[in-house]
Amino acid sequence: MRSIWKGSISFGLVSIPVKVFGATENHSVSFRQVHAADGGRIRYRKVCELDEEEVPTEEITKAFEAADGTTVPLSDEDLSALPLPTARTIEILAFVPADTVDPLQLDRSYYLGADGGGAVKPYVLLREALNRSEKVAIAKLALRGRETLAMLRVVEDALALHTMLWPDEIRPATGVAPDTEVGIRDAELDLADTLMETLGELDPEELHDEYREAVEALVAAKLEGVEPEEARERVEAGGKVIDLMAALENSVRAAREGRGEQAAAAGGDGGGGGGGGGKGGGAAGGKEDAGTEGEVRELRAGKTAAKKSAARRGGAGRGEGEKAGEGKGKTGGKAGGRKSTAKKSASSAKDSRGRKSTSGAAKKTASAKKKTASAGKRDRATG
Repeated sequence: MRSIWKGSISFGLVSIPVKVFGATENHSVSFRQVHAADGGRIRYRKVCELDEEEVPTEEITKAFEAADGTTVPLSDEDLSALPLPTARTIEILAFVPADTVDPLQLDRSYYLGADGGGAVKPYVLLREALNRSEKVAIAKLALRGRETLAMLRVVEDALALHTMLWPDEIRPATGVAPDTEVGIRDAELDLADTLMETLGELDPEELHDEYREAVEALVAAKLEGVEPEEARERVEAGGKVIDLMAALENSVRAAREGRGEQAAAAGGDGGGGGGGGGKGGGAAGGKEDAGTEGEVRELRAGKTAAKKSAARRGGAGRGEGEKAGEGKGKTGGKAGGRKSTAKKSASSAKDSRGRKSTSGAAKKTASAKKKTASAGKRDRATG
């Protein structure tokens, strides 16, 4: 790589000669302007507005426009003679934790290399000091015709420099955020957390510019004289009122399928259907949020889809047993007239579920016990 700037890092009384290299490159698609009629290139010429003649590059110089509109010419010699301490120096001002630097301030990125053998040891010293302190250095330097703030940090075994905007160059976020009160339910937050966990970690190797690839494919097709492939159907977005819970659930399902977790997604769908059938149509709608919250909690606990499905089936079976027990208990209570007899009848009904003859025998037994108890009371009263 070719260096774009040479200077030194001022680290207290230590001076570290360095070279600055560009750390990034632009791969974005660029277009030319052409004449639609004949395809001729459209070019811009630098013309003096006074004599309306084209001016060659060597005759063009810088000028500063004053508040009243007057222009003051400034040559490169004028600018290089400015009493600027950071003209060829990266002056370190402080060392701060990296999370105290607002990412909005970060601008361009560069690598710093040691310039000469004598710079190697102080270079490594600064690198290791930053590594051990887990901090970054905030500095000032003059680069590309202006003084700027910069942040120094360690990238692999090299020092990296990020130019920064000045604090007064950051616009406030006033009026950007919604100014209306919005209520967010815990179930929605839980599903959002689940979606973030499902998406997993980012693999930089999988990142690529799909727009650039599509443009290159389109150009190649036109050069070969063939029809370009039809564009994929665009997803409509914006301006629609959506069911947030449904959108989150579908997003979690799609993320799982994208990561090859179709089985887990199918298990989650089956469990939701079982929960909906437990109470009937109307009750299922009322229990939707509760079922979603339960599913999210199980997902976050790391349970497998099979375990969740089995747990839901067991819960549905217990619900049916409890409803049957309640119905039988009410019948036994009417026949016996006492809580103890109702419990016995309910127990008898559970043991012989679905058999009417045993239920009838239980009623007769309860009635006989009641008559015996009444006769005993009359005998004791007579005696």
